[in-house]
Amino acid sequence: MNTILITGCSSGFGLDAASYFLERDWTVIATMRQPREDLLPPSDRLRILPLDVTNADSIDKAMQAAGPIDVLVNNAGVGQVSPLEGVSMARIRELFETNTLGTIAMTQAVLPRMREQGSGVIINVTSGVTFQPLPLMSIYTASKAAVNAFSESVALELEPFGVRVRIVIPGRAPETAFGENARGRMGMNIPEPYIALATQVFGRVQQTGGPITHSRDVSEAVWRAATDPTCPMRLPAGADAIARATSR
Repeated sequence: MNTILITGCSSGFGLDAASYFLERDWTVIATMRQPREDLLPPSDRLRILPLDVTNADSIDKAMQAAGPIDVLVNNAGVGQVSPLEGVSMARIRELFETNTLGTIAMTQAVLPRMREQGSGVIINVTSGVTFQPLPLMSIYTASKAAVNAFSESVALELEPFGVRVRIVIPGRAPETAFGENARGRMGMNIPEPYIALATQVFGRVQQTGGPITHSRDVSEAVWRAATDPTCPMRLPAGADAIARATSR
């Protein structure tokens, strides 16, 4: 029986991916900072574990509790929509700790077992802004673009051990809490010259019309990455992400 560990399962892409794999009879280890048993239907193939990807002790405990896994999905992440002038270096470091270093730390944590068993898949969820950058998202874009580059490089060193690395790249997903969370992280520190632009960008992030990405689009891409060894390194997920990828 296949076992998948997914980070950031409290909402959005992670929560839907956990449901998707449960529906297909996988054993699912759903992790989140504050575990909640009511988010997913009870199942003897489901385990919910606490995990903070920015905390080494939390990662160690989660890995010990999880045991051997076949697939790791690095989905945990935070958004940031703000002008560069309006965000502190402390806030920038916090975002990179989760989005970039958290992904690297989790990848490093699963490698010994995957290498020893001679198999495994690591799937890193990034963002369509790495295809087509947007204003006020320079920090977020940089954190996700770094994961893209990391993934493509580490894939080369892991291939001889039978471990695959893939990147799932979602587009704009207004049905998730990304826009609201990103606005909260921005706070009130919008320099006056950027107020009009910030209003425009937030409207675009939260707009529901036009091509968008649904959580199920991401789950389907993660499924393909986990089960199809012939799939490409980068998998756009969602109509808008696919359009951005093909227009590059």
